[in-house]
Parts: sequence; structure tokens; C-alpha cells
Amino acid sequence: MSQSNPRLLLFAATTGYQIRVFADAARRLGMELVLATDRCHVLEDPWGDHAIPVRFEDAAASVERVAGEAAARPFTGIVAVGDAPAVLAAQAARRLGISFHRPAAARAAHDKFLARQLFQAAGLPVPGYFRAPLAGDPREIARRAAFPCVLKPLSLSASRGVIRANNPEEFAAAFHRIRKMLEQSHDEYLQVEDFIEGREFAVEGLVTHGQLKILAVFDKPDPLDGPFFEETIYVTPSRAGETALAAIRDAAARAVRALGLEHGPIHAELRYNQRGAWMLEVAARPIGGLCAKMLRFTGGMPLEELILRHAAGEDVSAAELADPASGVMMIPIPKAGVYQEVAGTERAAGIPGVEEVLVTAKAGQYLQPLPEGASYLGFIFARGDTPLEVEQTLRRAHAELRFTIATALPTWQPTA
Repeated sequence: MSQSNPRLLLFAATTGYQIRVFADAARRLGMELVLATDRCHVLEDPWGDHAIPVRFEDAAASVERVAGEAAARPFTGIVAVGDAPAVLAAQAARRLGISFHRPAAARAAHDKFLARQLFQAAGLPVPGYFRAPLAGDPREIARRAAFPCVLKPLSLSASRGVIRANNPEEFAAAFHRIRKMLEQSHDEYLQVEDFIEGREFAVEGLVTHGQLKILAVFDKPDPLDGPFFEETIYVTPSRAGETALAAIRDAAARAVRALGLEHGPIHAELRYNQRGAWMLEVAARPIGGLCAKMLRFTGGMPLEELILRHAAGEDVSAAELADPASGVMMIPIPKAGVYQEVAGTERAAGIPGVEEVLVTAKAGQYLQPLPEGASYLGFIFARGDTPLEVEQTLRRAHAELRFTIATALPTWQPTA
């Protein structure tokens, strides 16, 4: 490989599916992609991928380790997958003089309380909110809340630990549940917010030197009113009216500026009602995991390739979605238990418009739904001529699937 080929550094917590897609895209583009992952630094390349071992909880040492690698062969750009990796990537980018999100901005995007403060200071609509100490008495804290309200862990993502409470009794139960979830974390507080009515949307974008380019606006057609907030279907383009879409785009751009995000992908979540667009959060990373498979851009380019080109300094401002409509269903876990099997995948995959049915749960795996859980049974991907067609296709495919989840371990019986 010549010295002119871009050499990119990808920060990630694991080496899962999305990382493989990045690696494949880099090979197609003739780019060298080096991983920086959170793993044991004592073992010599345990996964055989020549990754740089880093520790998200030890940023200083990790940044110096990356800087040492860069001293021998400099990096052209930096990419991050995940919230904690984005924070470390921002610090490494500053150390190496590479364009990326600023460290303070990446930290703010990862902290719900700080993000709320910055949104409020920028004049964005913000619900009433306050931090509550996890060591506090939930009955006393509930007196400060306006019902209905939502309790949120400050550091978790993907709706984990987010619970709606309609009265003081539900507040106390939710508080205890979240506190138990965070026993092994470093969190000292949780956040309490007024519940915002309305439809929920998501925005995928790329920021270039402070300017946001919106790549897609997603509808979330299932109501997300609680008590938990499990996301299921994403469909793009959004069917919202022009007034709503203009407000959503404006809120996303203002939120990016409020946080100080400068260069790289973002994924935003918000609600819209008759009072306008309410930003829930903006992450300094792309949409998570397998969901990115629904997005194809000019020439069939996947999102990961677009992000790599952007990180390498290419002008990607002309990229547009290639499909009239596309979407994904994150198959929810209906109950806690041990996953055994699934039936109906061939029928689901055979429905016109279904691109793929991918069951990621493994036989024998213990599954837990939200708010404690952090996974799905799998994913269904579909494309079509209209967003409504895509949504209906996803629901038809899901209806064909029959999952067997044992709620208790089988009782052992002696053989005769």
C-alpha cells in the first residue's frame, strides 16, 4: 500500500458486525483501517486483528498508546462506533491534530444532564428536568417531580433503564429498579424529566467543520409512551409534514451547535408535538449496530463507507439516499427467558420487499427485555416504493415469526 492511501483509526468496544462492515468498506476503498478496542493489553493480539488495545476508563494512557502508534505511521482520520469509544476518539483526535468532535462535545453528548443544560442555554425546547442522587430517598425525590415523568440513567443508551412514572408509587418503584441496574456502574445520579407527548423521530447526519448534513430522518411509527421505551421500527424517509420536518431539521442543527460537535457522524433522537421539536439526545456516533444496513446512498454506498470517506477528508456533500424507502425492525424480546428456537424465518424472508431476516439470538442465550435488557432477538430489513409499504412489510414479516423462549430451565428427568 502506498503512503498516499488513507490510514484510518476506528475506536470500538467490540469487533462485531458493524466493525466488519467498516473493514470491508475500507478494503474496497483501498484504505487501511486500524482498530482501537477495549481489550486486555497484556495478551499479544488475542483476536488476531492487530488492534491497538485501549481502556475507556483510562483515557490518558490510551491516548498515549495511540499517539505512540501514530508516531511511527500517522493516521489520516478517526472514526468511532459507540458512545464511550466516541469520547476516547475525541481525545485521541485532539492529541493527534485530526478533525473529529471536540472532547468536551463528545462528553456532553454522552451525559444526559449536561446535554440538557446546553440545549436549554441554546434556547431549545427542554422539558423540566433535574438530577437525583441514587443514594437518596425516592419518596422525597418524587415530591420534586411533575407527573407523568421519565426517570433515566445518565450514562446508558438505547432506552436502557428509561422508565415512565405516573405517580409517586410508580416513581419509587422505577427509582429502585434503576438503582439496582446501576449497582456496578460509577453513576451517582439519575435524571428525572417531564414526559413529552408526541411522535418520536430519529436523525442521522454528518457534521463537517461544524455544519450538519442530514442524511436521513426516520419515523418511529410505534407509540413510545411507556412505561418502557423499546424502539422497534425505523422507516425513512419520514412521513411527517413539511412543517414538522423543518422543525426537526432545525432542532437537530441547533442541538449539534449547542453541544459543540464539529466533525463526524451524529445520531439524534427527538419528539415532535404541537409545541414543536424537542431534542432528546444527540450521540457523537452513527446509528448503532445492524440498523445501518437499511441505509444505502448514491451508487449503493453503505453508511459505513460514507463515514470512512468523510473521515479521510473526501467531500461527501452530494451523497443522497438511494432507495425510495427503507426500514428496519429491531425484533423485541417479549419476555425474559432462555432462547430456544424460531420458526417462520423462510416465510418472513419470502414476503415481497423483505431484504433480510436476521435472528441474532443464540440457542441457550438468556434474554432480558427492557428496561434492563440491551439486545434484540434480531432484525428485519425491508425496502419499497413508499415508507408505508416498508412499514407494512416489516409488520407482515414479524407476524410470521414464532419464537420459543423458556421462562424456566427444563427439569432434568432420569432415564429409565
